[in-house]
Amino acid sequence: MARKPAKTKTAKSKAGPALTHIGASGEARMVDVSDKPATERLAVAEGRVVMTKATLDLIVSGNAKKGDVLGTARIAGIMAAKRTSELIPLCHPLALSKVTVNIEPDAKLPGCLVRASVKVTGPTGVEMEALTAVSVACLTIYDMIKAVERGVRIEGIHLVEKLGGKSGHYRA
Repeated sequence: MARKPAKTKTAKSKAGPALTHIGASGEARMVDVSDKPATERLAVAEGRVVMTKATLDLIVSGNAKKGDVLGTARIAGIMAAKRTSELIPLCHPLALSKVTVNIEPDAKLPGCLVRASVKVTGPTGVEMEALTAVSVACLTIYDMIKAVERGVRIEGIHLVEKLGGKSGHYRA
């Protein structure tokens, strides 16, 4: 006999806001945003790729065996932001109006700081798109240098800022 999922309320509880992707019967669902007004929304995320100074020097000099590490990672991050709804279950497909991925070599880490900014005018935010852009850009850097250094670390991927929508402005 199939077990029934536990009932889950979607209203706010004493513990805080309810999970919006869980229906009243506990099933996963896509949130209905059809009644929400289309407003300008922006999200910024960042992360780090930490490596040895020698590996960073290889990237900066443009001598990595696989080619232009930073340019390739930048394009990968932009492409990933555009395909977030195909990668993350229950995300809404969005017509993004702007995606930027900046990657700055940082000798102090040593490594690269990756920052993505995503913009849309629509009924839902773009936090997942910004986080996906950073994640895939970081993974691309790793992929392109893993033959030189296997101990590279991807760290600190997080939402830095969010503007727009009902919840307003958030800054980490």
